[in-house]
Amino acid sequence: MTTARTAPVAPTPAPAVPTAPSASGAKGTSGTRRTVGVGLLFTVLAVALVTLSVVSAGIGQLHVPAAEVVGSILHRIGLDIGPMPSHPNGDAALWTIRFPRVVLAVLVGAALASAGALMQGVFGNPLADPGVVGVSAGAAMAACLVIVFGWTFFGSWTVATFAFVGGLLTTLLVYFVSRSQGRTEVVTLVLTGVAVNAMCGAGIAFLTFLGDTQSREQIVFWQLGSLNGTRWQYVGVVAPLVAVGLVGVFLLSRRLDLLSLGERSARHLGVDVERLRIVSVVLVALLTAAAVAFCGIIAFVGLVVPHLIRMLVGPGHRVLLPASALGGAVLLLGADLVARTAVPYADLPIGMLTALVGGPFFFWLIRRTRRTSGGWA
Repeated sequence: MTTARTAPVAPTPAPAVPTAPSASGAKGTSGTRRTVGVGLLFTVLAVALVTLSVVSAGIGQLHVPAAEVVGSILHRIGLDIGPMPSHPNGDAALWTIRFPRVVLAVLVGAALASAGALMQGVFGNPLADPGVVGVSAGAAMAACLVIVFGWTFFGSWTVATFAFVGGLLTTLLVYFVSRSQGRTEVVTLVLTGVAVNAMCGAGIAFLTFLGDTQSREQIVFWQLGSLNGTRWQYVGVVAPLVAVGLVGVFLLSRRLDLLSLGERSARHLGVDVERLRIVSVVLVALLTAAAVAFCGIIAFVGLVVPHLIRMLVGPGHRVLLPASALGGAVLLLGADLVARTAVPYADLPIGMLTALVGGPFFFWLIRRTRRTSGGWA
């Protein structure tokens, strides 16, 4: 009996299952989007800085159109392009009064914002500010000493020189007092800074009491901050100090990223945490003292700008630090433009304007931090 032989049945192909995109592909897409976003941010900040510089230079009691401002710059660098200022005193006003003020506003804004970003990175706290280490209070007290006692050791540069040295010395005092057994704890440094700020505030109040009416007016005006009366000589002093400070800040960006992982992890990755803090505090003092020496105390720029930039690009310091410098320059240039034009024939204190904006923002930041972290404990 023969059995029927059946032909082998081919296996039914399994239905095609859609494959998920690989992790490397998703990471690449995310990285591309982030790169585009960062590039767009830098482009917007750069365009805003150039636009504000031209507009700020042209607006004032003697109005110079933007085309003539650009033409004056091009002619000064040897390019015979664009119209020159039509007013007989237009070119002189630009290069004697307007451009020094614009350049100093850019330098001071970049210095304060970079110092704030560095402080927040070292302390690991978005509420940190360059004033925490006492540099602004020390500079103000030293300037008040010169104003009240009429010292003229360095001629017209005496106030600026004492303010710069006072800011540096106060910062070093805060650092060395808070240092114990070769280490510096962040909490101890902050509390020491608060105490020194309080003592400097009491000293300023006592000096204000001792001074005459004219001295008191100068003290109040200096504490409110202003770019009025800026000259190229001031820019020549501030520019190299700010340049050195900014280069130092940018060189620390990688180590600040490692420090954000925690002190123990940073040490395992080869970061000398104590040396990083020393260098950071010195750079913050250098940038802030250079910024306030000629224009007085300007509050909240070092707090507001780095936090806003961090919300846009994240905590990576290789992007955060240069973006904060650009953002600070744009903010202070815009604030100075408002200070010069808000009230006709008056020059408002620029520190007052930044405090009016920064105060409500700081309050919102505190509430937001408390809400997102579930409390301070």
